[in-house]
Amino acid sequence: MRSEHGSEHGSEHGEIFRSGLPGPPRGRRSRLYDLGLWLMVCVPPVVEALSRPGWPLALAATGVPSLGAAVVAGRRWPLGALAVPVALALARDMELAAPEYWPALVAFGYLSGCRIAAARPALWFFAAVALAGLPLSLVVARDPWDWPQQLLTLLFTVGLPWLLGRFRLQYTELMRRGWQLAERMEREQRAVADRTRIRERSRIAGDMHDSLGHDLTLIAVRAAALEVDPTLDERQQAAAGELRDAAATATARLREIIGVLRADDEQPPTIPSGESVASLVERARSAGLAVSLEEPGETGGLPPMTTFAAHRVVQESLTNAAKHAPGAAVRVRLVRGGPPEGGGAGNRAPDGGPAWLRVTVANGPAPAAAVPTGVASGGTGLVGLDERVRLAGGVLRAGPTPEGGFEVATALPTAADAWPRAATPRPTASTRELTHARQQVRRRLRQTVVAPLAVLAGIALLMLPISLVNASFSVLERGDYERLAVGEARGDVEARLPYFTKDGPPDGAPPAPEGEACVYYSVRGDALTAYRLCFADGRLASKAVVDPQTSSGGTPVRQPSP
Repeated sequence: MRSEHGSEHGSEHGEIFRSGLPGPPRGRRSRLYDLGLWLMVCVPPVVEALSRPGWPLALAATGVPSLGAAVVAGRRWPLGALAVPVALALARDMELAAPEYWPALVAFGYLSGCRIAAARPALWFFAAVALAGLPLSLVVARDPWDWPQQLLTLLFTVGLPWLLGRFRLQYTELMRRGWQLAERMEREQRAVADRTRIRERSRIAGDMHDSLGHDLTLIAVRAAALEVDPTLDERQQAAAGELRDAAATATARLREIIGVLRADDEQPPTIPSGESVASLVERARSAGLAVSLEEPGETGGLPPMTTFAAHRVVQESLTNAAKHAPGAAVRVRLVRGGPPEGGGAGNRAPDGGPAWLRVTVANGPAPAAAVPTGVASGGTGLVGLDERVRLAGGVLRAGPTPEGGFEVATALPTAADAWPRAATPRPTASTRELTHARQQVRRRLRQTVVAPLAVLAGIALLMLPISLVNASFSVLERGDYERLAVGEARGDVEARLPYFTKDGPPDGAPPAPEGEACVYYSVRGDALTAYRLCFADGRLASKAVVDPQTSSGGTPVRQPSP
């Protein structure tokens, strides 16, 4: 009762977590969820557009329906939906410094982490956005410092939410696996109970065979002696004969009862008494199996356990070859040799020969034209074979060959006093599943911590080459500066300026004049001084040489030209 209740309880929770995988609920709740998400990501750009008419208003008019389409398509194409707010934020500001689109970036980044199990597509997406930002910063914005700023914004508004989404996805997946593991353990408990009952039935069968079989044999022997006793008359001898027949019939019925008490899928022994490996191979060959036997040396005089184990290895291997590789050639080899790997080097056979019998059964790949046998495999043959070899004190190894076939190799002791090897504990499926889940948690936790740190380190390393490039391509020659006249059209002025601007004013520089947009250019041979050009209404409004060391009161040391 407890097992059944636990199984139902585990199944119920398993269904809950299977249905609770990341992603909004279905039906009406799903539509309400999408509507709420759309309103949440659209309110900030609409508010910004109403407060600042112009380009933000035109961008919001395009962005609101685009974000709605992204919400709808986000279930099937999460990364495609994420690309929409990324494009809108880039159109608003090349550094992604567009706070009105940050909620959309965070929301769609988180949902893409929740909805995509594989990390590789998202990583390719992030790499594509990062690489596309470099030419945009150099060609469109003409400021290489926009690229590191863009990468930092992308990391904090998209990368970190994506990692949080992946964490939620992985947590839910681990919970689902946990309930599956609980259900599997319930099944394993039931299987253990079934095996216990089977062992008890086998023990009863063995007890009946040992006790009743022995007594019936004694009765039959005594009845046979009475049947030929000359002191008895014919009627008494006939009665003794009937008693002997009854004992034989009882023995046959006992054998039938033992067969009933075996496991449901357990077969009675089928090995003919006293059959050798050579006879077994000959019998398989006569049945149509292409099998050959190699015995380079003497292999007789073996202990009964070793003989029986060798017979079982060959029998099971030939059966497997007939099942899984019909028509393939099979080679059986028996030879006395050295110890197996892992011990037994000091053991010697009673006759002074090698202490180990090596049995190898190898088959090639099945021919392409071979007809399958249609015999199902129980999946426990090699497990039982390994136990048989272990009890005989040997070592078993089985696996595919480089040629595409299969090989079973065992080393069996030839000494009669060999001890069984200690059973090697094998991890259960539940243990392997739990170990794998723990490894995944550790690996993903490391990725969650290491990935942002690695990105930050990469951005920091980019600062040096960008600084060198910017310093080289933002130098305004003094002669060009002197030829600039206040009042010139901005287009005419920019045609004579360097390709890049300096990354902001020098430290300690006075503030720019109110109402003017200023850019700064480097002075050749002077890293502290900069040329400042300020524009207003599409014309050059002022120009100055900004030197923080000689300026005071926030006023440039050189006033604009008249």
